[in-house]
Amino acid sequence: MSDLTRLTAAETAAKIASGEVTAVEVTEAHLARNQAVDEKVHAFLHVDREGALATARAVDAKRERGEKLGPLAGVPLALKDIFTTEGVPTTAGSKILEGWIPPYDATVTRRLKEADVVILGKTNMDEFAMGSSTENSAYGPTGNPWDLTRIPGGSGGGSSASLASFQTPLAIGTDTGGSIRQPAAVTGTVGVKPTYGGVSRYGMVAFSSSLDQAGPCARTVLDAALLHSVIAGHDEMDSTSIDQPVPDVVAAARNGDIKGLRVGVVKEFRGEGYQAGVMQRFDESVELLRELGAEVVEVSCPTFTKALAAYYLIAPSECSSNLARFDAMRYGMRVGDDGTRSAEDVTALTREAGFGDEVKRRVMLGTYALSSGYYDAYYGSAQKVRTLITRDFAKAFESVDVLVSPTTPTTAFPIGERADDPMAMYLADLCTIPSNLAGNAAMSLPCGLAPEDGLPVGLQIIAPAMADDRLYRVGAAVETAFQARWGHPLIEEAPSL
Repeated sequence: MSDLTRLTAAETAAKIASGEVTAVEVTEAHLARNQAVDEKVHAFLHVDREGALATARAVDAKRERGEKLGPLAGVPLALKDIFTTEGVPTTAGSKILEGWIPPYDATVTRRLKEADVVILGKTNMDEFAMGSSTENSAYGPTGNPWDLTRIPGGSGGGSSASLASFQTPLAIGTDTGGSIRQPAAVTGTVGVKPTYGGVSRYGMVAFSSSLDQAGPCARTVLDAALLHSVIAGHDEMDSTSIDQPVPDVVAAARNGDIKGLRVGVVKEFRGEGYQAGVMQRFDESVELLRELGAEVVEVSCPTFTKALAAYYLIAPSECSSNLARFDAMRYGMRVGDDGTRSAEDVTALTREAGFGDEVKRRVMLGTYALSSGYYDAYYGSAQKVRTLITRDFAKAFESVDVLVSPTTPTTAFPIGERADDPMAMYLADLCTIPSNLAGNAAMSLPCGLAPEDGLPVGLQIIAPAMADDRLYRVGAAVETAFQARWGHPLIEEAPSL
């Protein structure tokens, strides 16, 4: 493996800016790594080799002309295949969009290009971001680089696996119920769900519009902060975008002083269903926070126990509405259009062939929840629970600065183990869903390996809305302390591919 693929994004950018290495050399090293390992990992759905090298050459030309380069200029990145990218296939992991070439860039894509980030390609994902394991991709599952027989998390398993296999130092994911944080936890990487509205959703294929949020994925807290600062900010093209200054997450990630910070341990995030090794590493993390000078107290948020049920009514209801646009009339797959069938028949045949089982399951569930006579009993009641969860967060943040919990109840489970048990699959997002319902900010970072199986465990940090900088402040402190204790970054222990 090239030493260039082992560098952090910050280190890579610094070496390119100084002329120690060229952006082309860095890009070629990561493309070579992709060729060497991705047949086994299957992190990518599409590799844009020519586009990546063209961007890298442009960065090198700017440096030669003496132009100032941005903080991530020339750094490779993997983009979840849910963001429209002009001239590059965008499938959202679904057969119904196979071969679709968008004519425009999502705002996140455009901001990455403007920052001279090298987009290597598009990563595998659960179809339309519906899943917790990346087994629901129409193009086959992705493996976890720690153990290729296990899941890399979902729905953004391709992005997390690309990081853990050293195919890229940066990636972009989306988080509707935990799809950035949960993959980060099980692959030993860092993932951040920014405050809802903090990163534009324009050009992001919609799953659940009131929950979906794009965010940064990386191998270090500082790298995540640098990427966060590139993609965040108000966007007039997104009606839910927050028109406020972006918190200074980079300064927070470089600070890492948490003396006097008040940390709340969520009482409801432990007990039955939690792996013993996960709780052991979490308890060690809480003790570490105390050692670093934080004040730790237990906090109770009773309605968090209802979050899973509320989420699996709200998200399917919104997906039922959003996915109605895939009707075979405007773009994407079209089946049965032989001149003998009605438009309704063609739509039905196309959706039958183009949507996978999990998407069909959620569309049916959501359509039922929104139907006449059931709306108030199901969707309406779930929204009331959502309000109560938001109030529990608000009450907790009156007495603490951040909340902490395990990111996931277990480590990565074997591929196929939960494929026929949707409820067991949904439980993987037990700890992450409340933050999506409330819209606040959350991060997962590595806190060690579970003693039972030697697989990564994630620590979740939750902050109030528009206090994303607190995540990076706490995350940087924990990361530095753990790496000093381990003698190296956790991800270096991942088996070589």
